[in-house]
Amino acid sequence: MAQTPMSPSPRIRFRTTIRQTGKNTTGIEVPAELVAQLGTGKRPAVSVTINRHTYRSTVATMGGAFMVSLSAENRAQAGVAGGDEADIELELDTSPREVTVPPDLAEALDRDPAAKKRFGGLSYSQRRTHVLSVEGAKTTETRSRRIAKVISALQ
Repeated sequence: MAQTPMSPSPRIRFRTTIRQTGKNTTGIEVPAELVAQLGTGKRPAVSVTINRHTYRSTVATMGGAFMVSLSAENRAQAGVAGGDEADIELELDTSPREVTVPPDLAEALDRDPAAKKRFGGLSYSQRRTHVLSVEGAKTTETRSRRIAKVISALQ
């Protein structure tokens, strides 16, 4: 049986002004007709490229508009700020979204099979939130407390 070549992921390009949505929050408004071209529902996972900097995100509806978030870290790496005009490229991101669980959190999850099972059933963004909380701790004591809090929340 002959295999058919995989079709490339849908990709859209447009120029827009980076939208300042709060004191330090920005986003990229995506025209509705372009979201439709991605061909997957209203919250497609996308790879975003601005000035040769690429990051992963999701198109979300905010205030009736389709938006992609643009964090301070991604703004700095792309060299843009709120109010700047930029060329944007969005490509449908079909690769799995995996979270790298730090060893100490993984050990705590291994000690509690029920919590580990619940953690595995969480969405990518929920797992990532827990991992970022642990990784953001500045001291060993804080890290330990946060791990305990994650386990407690999953019980």
